[in-house]
Amino acid sequence: MKNGIITVGTRKSALALTQTNGVIAALKQTFPEYEFIVKPISTAGDRVPERSTLPEHQGIFVKEIEEALLNADIDMAVHSLKDMPCTMRPGLELGAVCARENPQDALLSRGHIRFYDLKAGARIGTSSIRRRAQILAARQDIEVVPLRGNIDTRIRKLLSGEVDAIVIAAAGVLRLAQGGLITEYLPLDILLPAPCQGALAIEIRRNDPKLKLVVQTIDHAPTRCAVTAERSFLKGLGGGCSLPVGALAEVTGEALMLTAQVVSPDGKDKVQRSLKGLSHDAEALGEKLALEMLDAPGGWIRAALKVL
Repeated sequence: MKNGIITVGTRKSALALTQTNGVIAALKQTFPEYEFIVKPISTAGDRVPERSTLPEHQGIFVKEIEEALLNADIDMAVHSLKDMPCTMRPGLELGAVCARENPQDALLSRGHIRFYDLKAGARIGTSSIRRRAQILAARQDIEVVPLRGNIDTRIRKLLSGEVDAIVIAAAGVLRLAQGGLITEYLPLDILLPAPCQGALAIEIRRNDPKLKLVVQTIDHAPTRCAVTAERSFLKGLGGGCSLPVGALAEVTGEALMLTAQVVSPDGKDKVQRSLKGLSHDAEALGEKLALEMLDAPGGWIRAALKVL
C-alpha cells in the first residue's frame, strides 16, 4: 500500500470481479480516503479448463495470485475461500473472512423441475467430483455429465437444452443477481457443500500490519470460526484430499456444529458424521472429526486416501 493506493488481485471471471468489487465497497465505507485498484490475474484453473475438475482445494485458482502477492505486485487478494489450499503459503495470511453467503448448492433446471421430480435418465451438468458423487448417492438413475465454464456459460448450456439441469454454488448465482433462475436450494442431506463454500477470503502478506488493520474491519467472526473448522477437517484428511468431500460448520453463539461427508466417486459408499463443540475449539473439532471419518467402518476412506 503506497500513497493511499491499494492494489487488489483477483481472478478475471465476472463472478470474481463482482466479489472483489463488493469487498472494496465494504472497505470504502470505513476508509473512503483509500483508492483501490483491481488487478485481474489469470490462473492455471482459468487457462486450462480441464484442471477445474480437480477438487477446489488443490489451489489451481489461487497460485498465481498468491505469487503476485508475495512479489508485492498486489497488496491484497480476494478469493473464494473454497479455492484455497487448507495450509497457507509462508509469508501470507487470511487478513479477513467476509460474512458468508448461502453455502448451499443450487439446482437450476429447465421447466423448474425439482431434484426428486427429474425424470429417470435426466442429464445434470457439473464438473465437480463432489457434486457428481453426491448426486449419484441420492439418485443412481440420474446421468451426471461434465459441464465446464463460468456461470453464464453453464446457464447458456442449460437453456440451449444441452442438459436438463445444472448444479452450482448458490452463492455465485446470488452474487451475480441471478437468483431468480434457481429452481431449488438443495437440502444438505442431498448435497453437503464443499468446505468454505460461499465464503470470501482476503489474503495479505504477514509483514503488512497496516493493511491488516484495514481489512480486519470486515472480518466476520462467526464465518471465520466456521471455515476454520471446515479447513481443519480437510487438513486432517491430508489436505490434498482427492475424494469427494463436503463439510459445513454452523455457529450459534458459543456453540459450533460441524457436519462432514466423504463419498466414493461412484456415489455407492458414503460416510457422514457430525460433531458439536465450542466455537473457540474450531480447529480441534475439525481435526477430531477427520480422525473419526478416517476410522469409519470398512476402512475404505483411509485406504482410498492412502493414510496410515
